Amino acid sequence: MEEGRLCQWSVIRSALAILQWWGFNVTVIIINKWIFQKLDFKFPLTVSCVHFISSAIGAYLVIKVLKLKPLISVDPEDRWRRIFPMSFIFCINIVLGNVSLRYIPVSFMQTIKSFTPATTVFLQWLIWKKYFDWQIWASLIPIVGGILLTSITELSFNMFGFCAALFGCLATSTKTILAESLLHGYKFDSINTVYYMAPFATMILAVPALLLEGSGVVAWLYTCPSLPSSLTIIFGSGLLAFCLNFSIFYVIHSTTAVTFNVAGNLKVAVAVTCSWLIFRNPISMMNAVGCSITLVGCTFYGYVRHKLSSQSPGTPGTPRTPRSKMELLPLVSDKLDDKV
Repeated sequence: MEEGRLCQWSVIRSALAILQWWGFNVTVIIINKWIFQKLDFKFPLTVSCVHFISSAIGAYLVIKVLKLKPLISVDPEDRWRRIFPMSFIFCINIVLGNVSLRYIPVSFMQTIKSFTPATTVFLQWLIWKKYFDWQIWASLIPIVGGILLTSITELSFNMFGFCAALFGCLATSTKTILAESLLHGYKFDSINTVYYMAPFATMILAVPALLLEGSGVVAWLYTCPSLPSSLTIIFGSGLLAFCLNFSIFYVIHSTTAVTFNVAGNLKVAVAVTCSWLIFRNPISMMNAVGCSITLVGCTFYGYVRHKLSSQSPGTPGTPRTPRSKMELLPLVSDKLDDKV
């Protein structure tokens, strides 16, 4: 009886964590699109800076003030040698996502982002010479096909926004791959990741944002008809962006890998539906079919990866990755006390 109650509570906790993650993720995407389209604040670099600053402050409060998460100590040398390059890719990833939202609908942008598994596998095979089972390659076919169908039939297609979203996939894949070597020895959660990377990302982006968008932002401040409410929405998006990182931590720790993968793809479907209800961007039948094929393909890819990773190390089909010297090199302050 007691085990049944614990099982029920575990399921409820997982469901609540997923719903919270969905809520923050979809809200951040919709608000960012609202900022660009409805508020006419067409400055993605500045919006990204607001997100980085808000996330840095939020992570500091959670770790240092409220002490809700223990700080993973990192040697100063490792911060510049390992975390700074990751922060640079992290910065590019966020900026490209916001730039794509500036030019293309949420539905199209989210569908292209689903291309990330394919770009990750391709980069690992091409550059890092990683071997993948044929089942992995086969599972990528519906993802690639769905993306092609969605792109061809997109009624609001914009080449600049499309390229930004596509390069965003490459940046996400690069960040994921490099994390295996650059952060080798540390098991960062989402809060500690933001704690270390957000200040670096702010430092990297602040000058370009000021030079490229500073005059435009000043002009917008003078011409905006409802400045207080608009600024509240812009800075509120930064707060929600941090809350999204916080919610990711709880989802990862309260769900299985398969559940997380399925929930992630369903989240894309929810974001696409909500954006259509709010912005009413035109979606053709074939475009919706392409998006559906992509999401089903992502779910199948996640299932195949999980099945192969569950096999014993010597089982044929398990990915074989030649480890480089960088991967085998431990961090300077690789202490057990600092791991979570």
